[in-house]
Amino acid sequence: MNFSEVFKLSSLLCKFSPDGKYLASCVQYRLVVRDVNTLQILQLYTCLDQIQHIEWSADSLFILCAMYKRGLVQVWSLEQPEWHCKIDEGSAGLVASCWSPDGRHILNTTEFHLRITVWSLCTKSVSYIKYPKACLQGITFTRDGRYMALAERRDCKDYVSIFVCSDWQLLRHFDTDTQDLTGIEWAPNGCVLAVWDSCLEYKILLYSLDGRLLSAYRAYEWSLGIKSVAWSPSSQFLAVGSYDGKVRILNHVTWKMITEFGHPATINNPKIVVYKEAEKSPQLGLGCLSFPPPGAGAGPLPSSESKYEIASVPVSLQTLKPVTDRANPKIGIGMLAFSPDSYFLATRNDNIPNAVWVWDIQKLRLFAVLEQLSPVRTFQWDPQQPRLAICTGGSRLYLWSPAGCMSVQVPGEGDFAVLSLCWHLSGDSMALLSKDHVCLCFLETEASVSTACRQLGGPT
Repeated sequence: MNFSEVFKLSSLLCKFSPDGKYLASCVQYRLVVRDVNTLQILQLYTCLDQIQHIEWSADSLFILCAMYKRGLVQVWSLEQPEWHCKIDEGSAGLVASCWSPDGRHILNTTEFHLRITVWSLCTKSVSYIKYPKACLQGITFTRDGRYMALAERRDCKDYVSIFVCSDWQLLRHFDTDTQDLTGIEWAPNGCVLAVWDSCLEYKILLYSLDGRLLSAYRAYEWSLGIKSVAWSPSSQFLAVGSYDGKVRILNHVTWKMITEFGHPATINNPKIVVYKEAEKSPQLGLGCLSFPPPGAGAGPLPSSESKYEIASVPVSLQTLKPVTDRANPKIGIGMLAFSPDSYFLATRNDNIPNAVWVWDIQKLRLFAVLEQLSPVRTFQWDPQQPRLAICTGGSRLYLWSPAGCMSVQVPGEGDFAVLSLCWHLSGDSMALLSKDHVCLCFLETEASVSTACRQLGGPT
């Protein structure tokens, strides 16, 4: 595993282009576009204020920079560096900006969610969509880019409108049986739209493209409900994470629950592999987890190294006592994500913050648990294979695959605190983001990583 040099970064704004050729990063009001292979700067753009959001167009030809404080969006072209576009929302303000799937329209949401303005880069025309609802996930596009679903709030009632993205004509408009709609998301195949209520009422609704209610699911009443939702890439499963610390899996045939996954604080099943991260003093010897080797790092070796140990059951995981009399208590399933082949599901229970749970979806059972020394900030699957990358805000990167897991020290001057990460579409590299810097991590081949993991005693 190799690492690039470290580059400056602001606000964790760093994204690979959809075609995988470029890496865009922000330093205050400057946008830097690099070649992924050479990391040479291809373009350097200067915006009118500090950048707060960046997003690539689907064809990787344009990139938008949103400056919410100024109500501005600037668009830059990679093919024609001298071309640029500025969109000023004026007194209406700006709270969100995103591309349409065709990469030629920009959707800006004004302050107080008064409207969404659709700007065309080709015709310079402007369209308006009224009544967008202020919720966590109120806009979702089908994967083929043909349709957009929008959550709306009119006359104190929730609605969903479905638009045709080619001409922004309204296709369907229907009300939803929700008290306070919180999110909507299309299934990857674009056939079903999931709509879920706020945490105060456990309810998830499944609608067809023509607005028919296919099913409604409620696990319980009179308690905090849904906290997270994720579709499997195959569209066969819908995972619903709840405040009761369980994940419920719905199937795509009957939309009924086929199983539920609990997250107990004690693991008693001897068939479950539990990896515990442990500190390892460097003078005890260099194993396959130690990094960097002599001469490879840019700075001194850390005072301690990290390794995984396979714990003997029963295993008691570190729990966090939630403060239940305050908003957003640290309980329930706050993160969940399917692997790209839909074989595995990774979850985090917020009141067991140091643990990542990996579930086998084919056998509907717990496959492995990874307990870190620090709370897990985020995890993300390799786009090409079932390989999970984890960061905890420290100077280490963690990788899990069915063959086992490993811990890698990120080199650099001082400690490079990995706060977030994003995979390259090839799965051969990823960007590691700290508060003020970014570096690229280049992974070795699958065979060599599997061999290293087997040496750790992981299952083969």
